[in-house]
Amino acid sequence: MEDEDGYFGEEIAATYDESSAAMFRPEAVDPAVDLLAGLARDGRALEFASGTGRIALPLARRGIPVHGIDMSRAMTARLRAKPGSDAVDVTIGDFATTRVPGTFAVAYLVFNTINNLVTQDAQVACFHNAAAHLSPGGCFVVEVGVPDLRRLPPGQDAVPFEIGPTRWAFDTYDVTTQAMSSHYVKIVDGRAEHWSVPFRYVWPAELDLMARLAGLRLRDRWETWTREPFTAESRRHVSVWEKPVD
Repeated sequence: MEDEDGYFGEEIAATYDESSAAMFRPEAVDPAVDLLAGLARDGRALEFASGTGRIALPLARRGIPVHGIDMSRAMTARLRAKPGSDAVDVTIGDFATTRVPGTFAVAYLVFNTINNLVTQDAQVACFHNAAAHLSPGGCFVVEVGVPDLRRLPPGQDAVPFEIGPTRWAFDTYDVTTQAMSSHYVKIVDGRAEHWSVPFRYVWPAELDLMARLAGLRLRDRWETWTREPFTAESRRHVSVWEKPVD
């Protein structure tokens, strides 16, 4: 990775909203914004990996002061081009370690982005960074998938998640290191193009331990933003950890 914007440089940023269109629909955005606004109440919100503003902008429209941290200048430029972006402050930097002034009622990290931190140390640092920004009683919210290892038969390390006439996508797993990569192949002008992004998958119980190391405690865990119960069959979760009041 040589781009200063990481894996989300200009080429990805230019089509990000369109390629992730389903995640920008009201049924995907509104429940997340409802929950986060409720946790923020009259306080400020801090978004790790604010991207093109999918959550930050509608949350700011609710009257919640929002500050984002994002490594990608290209993604942030897309946010800045949208109406209402003047209500969202953004600091360019690594969300696992970058500090911004003040304290926040809620910090959040959505859409599997905790997995973009590809080492356990970086994920632990992210929890410490969130805790350092929170006021007492504040909450850190993470939305992430449950590792899909149940779909791996013995001897297989790849799981497809998109198959189409001109586009294919699949994840590969290394169960010894918890490393994974998402691979995308598409046909452009009769030629195949390949793009991949590395991740580190993480288990709910592992996240709880990271939270404890940062001085946070689990408050709630649901399958969805609409607070459906988290069960053994859940393929993702929305978890809320709270900073104790001294």
